[in-house]
Amino acid sequence: MQPHEIVAWLQANPAFFDDFADEIAQIYVPHHHHGQAVSLAERQLVTLRERTRKLESRMGALLQFGEENDVTSERLHRLTLSLLRAANIAEVLASLRASLAESFGLSDVAVRLWGLDSGDAELPELAPAGEAAQRLAEQLVSPYCGSHLSDDVRAWFGERGPELASFGLFALRIADRPVGVMVLASDDAERFYPDMGTLYLSRLAELVAAALSRQAAVLDDAEAAVSDPV
Repeated sequence: MQPHEIVAWLQANPAFFDDFADEIAQIYVPHHHHGQAVSLAERQLVTLRERTRKLESRMGALLQFGEENDVTSERLHRLTLSLLRAANIAEVLASLRASLAESFGLSDVAVRLWGLDSGDAELPELAPAGEAAQRLAEQLVSPYCGSHLSDDVRAWFGERGPELASFGLFALRIADRPVGVMVLASDDAERFYPDMGTLYLSRLAELVAAALSRQAAVLDDAEAAVSDPV
């Protein structure tokens, strides 16, 4: 008989273990950790303990993940409230930077906006971004996390640019139209990595875009071309 046939037969005949309890107690099998023979019953107990430890480890990881999510959700909630209190785009951007620095430890943040009727053209975030940034926003269908950043975008961070090692990059959209790019940066190479989840970055992008839409109208294409020369 093949091993799987033996297992199937035992599953179909559970009374076997009662009928031959004494004989089964005399069966000894190797202990794969200690290299000594143990009874079949003891071997089953060892297997159950190992499975229990693995389940406890997985449960602990899930609980830790849940707690971290709760903390992140609370921080994002506080950021949302600060954006709701903003009275204009300048206050939106100031509240955004303050919240990211205080709640998330992210003091390196760059934003470039275009195509908005903001009434405050003096903001550095409204400086002409150029075609490259606008093409980038078109291509960013989801947030990017990793170590790569083009030189022109890295230049938005000024003297800090060369020291930054990882980036979270996403487009800001109003009514499905890109109106900006936002970059979160860190000198920690592991802060933003390619395989990390981007759910909260996507939510942040939506929150910032919604806050901007409350304070500024989106220009039509002709007006945008005049206000954002390249």
